[in-house]
Amino acid sequence: MALGNHSTITEFILLGLSADPHVQALSFVLFLAIYLLTLLGNLTMMLVIRADSHLHTPMYFFLSHLSFLDFCFSSATVPKMLEILLSQKKTVSVEACLAQVFFVFDLGGTEACLLSVMAYDRYAAICHPLLYGQKMSNQLCKGLVLGSWSLGFLDAFINILLAMDLDFCRDQFIPSYSCELPSLLPLSCSDVSTSFTILLCSSLLHGLGTCFLIILSYTLIVSTILSISSSSHRSKAFSTCSSHLTAVLLFYCSSFLRYVVPTSGSLLELIFSVQYGVITPLMNPLIYSLKNNEVKAAVKRTFRKYLHC
Repeated sequence: MALGNHSTITEFILLGLSADPHVQALSFVLFLAIYLLTLLGNLTMMLVIRADSHLHTPMYFFLSHLSFLDFCFSSATVPKMLEILLSQKKTVSVEACLAQVFFVFDLGGTEACLLSVMAYDRYAAICHPLLYGQKMSNQLCKGLVLGSWSLGFLDAFINILLAMDLDFCRDQFIPSYSCELPSLLPLSCSDVSTSFTILLCSSLLHGLGTCFLIILSYTLIVSTILSISSSSHRSKAFSTCSSHLTAVLLFYCSSFLRYVVPTSGSLLELIFSVQYGVITPLMNPLIYSLKNNEVKAAVKRTFRKYLHC
């Protein structure tokens, strides 16, 4: 397109969390610790699920993929944030920025699908316990995971394809620590109406579609649990869903606030972005390890096994 008197931007400047050197130093230490804990927590979860035969079930198969997603998601955003906190040069090329947008979109969309798959797994386990092995066959589990990755990739591919056609010439400054599509669109001097519409529609369809499946699964789960006469059995059934429900609320609330609420560049928006990109990947392994006795027992068995070796 014709840019008139504008010159096309080839790199962006990430403003990060603060311009104060002392705040940047403290932020670097804090987020480095969070990043290392995120990697450790998710790697531990994947290792324990793979090593312990007691966890070779559909639920933990999906959980291992969720841990892998969180490992990748954190690695797509936090290293660049740590770099800009340390460096005087806080720039990122347009190409690298768009690549980060793609991976954040891809991994986030895949996680939304995977959480809905995990809700279906809980529905099958609680509502049809006798047929659970047939309903959640190994082939079906692999197909559901592949479908989640494929839908996440397709959503990201459509959005990034439109973003690659945009010209950026208005401003170099991104009021965030990472590149995300809602922050990039206001910087373009191209017509962003199509990109914005596709972003909004795909986010709503992807988010609401997976959210509807989760709500439907849990409506049927609650109905089944309430029909159980034994209070101890009801409590046990609810406890198997508590970790997943916590993870769902954390993910959907933070992603909704990040991608559906209009971009303003405010401090609150930056907090939502940190919550979505940094805190959520750390919390999932903690939620599933602290609230799940099977995982805690498996962690102990695995570490005892390796210590004896």
